[in-house]
Amino acid sequence: MSRWRELPASLDQRAVQLVVQMRRLKDHSGLTLAALAAKTAYSKSSWERYLNGKKLPPKGAVEALAHACGTDPTRLLALREVAAEASTAVGSEEAGGEGVRAEGAGTEDVRVEDAGPEDVRVEDAGPEDVRQGRALRTPRPRTVVLATAALIAALAAGLLIARPWQDGAPAARPSASPGAFVHEPGTVFDCRVHRAHGVLTADRSDTTQAILPNGTAGWGVVEAQCLLRYRGFDPGAVDGIVGENTIRAVKRFQTKSGLPADGIVGPDTWEALRR
Repeated sequence: MSRWRELPASLDQRAVQLVVQMRRLKDHSGLTLAALAAKTAYSKSSWERYLNGKKLPPKGAVEALAHACGTDPTRLLALREVAAEASTAVGSEEAGGEGVRAEGAGTEDVRVEDAGPEDVRVEDAGPEDVRQGRALRTPRPRTVVLATAALIAALAAGLLIARPWQDGAPAARPSASPGAFVHEPGTVFDCRVHRAHGVLTADRSDTTQAILPNGTAGWGVVEAQCLLRYRGFDPGAVDGIVGENTIRAVKRFQTKSGLPADGIVGPDTWEALRR
């Protein structure tokens, strides 16, 4: 399995979820970056940027990765839409809400021999594509942009909750809404696990989709730590931060549940924890 670089601390958690899932898929397939480049229209250096959180991958790259690894791209595309929405929101704030930011594949991401001018779509064009006339931005009123972004976010969120690619997923509960997560050194949280709406919960988070790699902090981590402790897998102090003790507990639970023991809480691990 690849020894991945630590993701940038500034990377939005929704983008982190996408990158972690892409890394896991690539590792489970056994493909190297060079092999991915050979199987797709994207270069080795492009895959390095996508899988290390340096650049949001275009839809085409997400689909190409899924097909190269022999899996359906629906789930990855849903995560990509959520990450793209987060990136667009940040870009709009930094630009004061003016203009439309094009994101996706730049000219360095698609090999020349594999793509003609008609292959670069407006929504996937990078700045270089615009300068060289391969794509044309059409400014739209800000209200239309915001309404479209909100619709995409709602559809992506609904897809993640429904999880049509996985049968038998537990129904999502109404949000526990414990408030903003604030951690102070030495703080630990109590756990009151019970069953509600057919699933186990500690009333710290209702997530069934959050991906919790090493170093993640938040109410989702508190929820996972409480559920692990309830099921007999001690994560150490319930402090809301994924550390070595939590990772070891997750690996033991995943092994017991017949899941890949990678120590990362994801949708499959959440489903097993909440049964």
